[in-house]
Amino acid sequence: MSTPSSARPAGGERYLIGVDVGTGSARAGLFDLTGRMLASGKRDISLFREAGAMVEQSSAEIWAAVCASVREAVAKAGVAPEQVAGIGFDATCSLVVLGREGAPLPVGPSENPERDIIVWMDHRAVDQVERINALGHEVLRYVGGRISPEMETPKLLWLKENRPQVFDAAWQFFDLVDFLTWRATGDLARSTCTVTCKWTYLAHEKRWDPSYFREIGLGILAGEDFARIGQQVVEPGTPLGNGLTARAAEELGLAAGTPVGAGMIDAHAGGIGTVGVDGPPENNLGYVFGTSSCTMTSTHEPAFVPGVWGPYFSAMVPGMWLNEGGQSAAGAAIEQLLSFHPAASEAAALAKARDLSLPVLLAELAAEKAKTLSAVVELADGVHVVPEFLGNRAPFADPHARAAIVGLGMERDLHNLVSLYIAGLCGIGYGLRQIIETQTAAGAPVDKIVISGGAGQLDLVRQLLADATGKPLLATRAEEPVLLGAAILGSVAGGAFPDVGAAMAALSKTDRTYHPAEGETAARHVKRYDAFTRLQALSREIR
Repeated sequence: MSTPSSARPAGGERYLIGVDVGTGSARAGLFDLTGRMLASGKRDISLFREAGAMVEQSSAEIWAAVCASVREAVAKAGVAPEQVAGIGFDATCSLVVLGREGAPLPVGPSENPERDIIVWMDHRAVDQVERINALGHEVLRYVGGRISPEMETPKLLWLKENRPQVFDAAWQFFDLVDFLTWRATGDLARSTCTVTCKWTYLAHEKRWDPSYFREIGLGILAGEDFARIGQQVVEPGTPLGNGLTARAAEELGLAAGTPVGAGMIDAHAGGIGTVGVDGPPENNLGYVFGTSSCTMTSTHEPAFVPGVWGPYFSAMVPGMWLNEGGQSAAGAAIEQLLSFHPAASEAAALAKARDLSLPVLLAELAAEKAKTLSAVVELADGVHVVPEFLGNRAPFADPHARAAIVGLGMERDLHNLVSLYIAGLCGIGYGLRQIIETQTAAGAPVDKIVISGGAGQLDLVRQLLADATGKPLLATRAEEPVLLGAAILGSVAGGAFPDVGAAMAALSKTDRTYHPAEGETAARHVKRYDAFTRLQALSREIR
C-alpha cells in the first residue's frame, strides 16, 4: 500500500530494504528502524519443469524481478534512495551455475543458457544422494546423518556426471542468495547460512572438508581449493564489498555504495524475523509455512537430532547452533490434496467469484460450520492425511516417502472438500509435532512455535497447528517476517544495529498467541496423531 504524500517520511530518516526471493516470486519490503514495513513490491518469476523431477529457473529473470520489486517499494514509500541505510537479501537454496564473466550456463536438457538454476525442490539427484549417504562420511553428522536432494553437493555431482561440459565450463557455483549479493556488490563471499546448511561447510571449524569432496566424486573442487564454491565465508549481515556497485545501484534505483549484508536462505530469514520475539531465541521454534515448511531451533550447545539437518553453527543466529527440519511439501501439499477432489473446480470458481484464494474460502466455510476455531477438527472425523507428496524431509530424511489418505467416500460436495482440507492441515500439524518430539528426545526441546510464511497467515490455520502440536503458537507483529529478516541483515551491514541479535530484539514483536486446546479437543488430536504415525509407518512398510 502506498504512503499518502502528506504522511511521507522526513528527509533525514533512515530506512531498510529486505529482498526475498521465494519459489514463485521476488518481493521487496521497505522498513523503518522500528521494524514497521512502509511499502512493498512484488514480481512473479517463472518455473521450468522437465521430466525426471527437474525444476529450473533463470538468474537473469530473478535479478530483473528483484530490481523491479525494489523500485516499486521505494516509489510507494516516497523514500529517497539516499535514505536507505542498508539492504539485505534472502532466497531459496537453489543452485546457480555461471560461466566466465557471469554468463549463464544451461543446467538441463533444454540447452537454454537462461535456465541456469537448479531449484531447491528439484529431485534429479536422488541417485547421487543415495550413493553419498551410503558412504557415510563424517560431515553427514552435521546434516542429520543423511544428505538431501534439496542440498547442493548432490546436484553438483549430478552436473559433473550428466552435464560434464557445463560443470567444467562453470566459473562459479552459487547458492541463489550468494548470487544476489555478488550481483549487487561484486563480492564473491558466501554466507555461513548457505554453505553450512546446504554445502557441508563446517562453520564451527571454519573450513571445508576436502576428504568429503574427494570421497563422493567432487575432488576437483577440493583440488581448486574450493575457488568455485567459496573461499571466503562470512556471517549473515556482514557488509560486502563497497556496497552496491554503480551498475547494480542504477538497476535497483538506489544509491551506489548502499551497504549490503551477506544473505540468508529464505526460511532462515523468516527465522531471524521471528524467533527473537518474546525473549531469547532458545526453545522458540521458528516455523516457516510456505510452499514447503521449515523448522528452526537455536541452541547454545550442538544437538544431534536424527533426520533433522544440523547442527549448524552460526547459520542463523550468530554464535548459536541451528537444527533445521521441515516438510518438503506443506502449502504445496494442501494444494495438491485439494486438486484431487471432485468439488475442486466448483470451489475454485466460488473462490474467484468472492475474490478469495481457495484456502481462504475453505477456511471461511470451515469456520462457519464450527462453534470455535479449535472445533473445526470435528469436520475431519474419519478422514486422515499424511501429506508427504514430495517425501519426508524430517525426521526420516526419506525422499521416497509419499502421501497417504484414508477415509474418503463417494461424496462430491463442498462440505466434503472442507473436511479434506481440515484433515490435510491436521496432517501438516502432526508432521510438525513429530519433528518437535524427535528434537526434544535428542536434547533440543521446544516451548513455543513462532510462525511465518504465506500459508500460515490465517487464524484457523494457526489455531489448528497449535492444537495439533500441543504447543503455544506465536504470530509476530510484522506482516512479512521473512522480508523483515532480510532487512535485519541490511540493518547490521549499514550499522543501524551492532549485530543480528540486537536487531532481532529491537525489530521483532509478538502480535498474538494461539494457545492449544485442552480437554476433549486435545484428546481428539492425540488419537488422530496416533493414526497419523501408524499410517506413516504402514506406508513405509508397504513400500
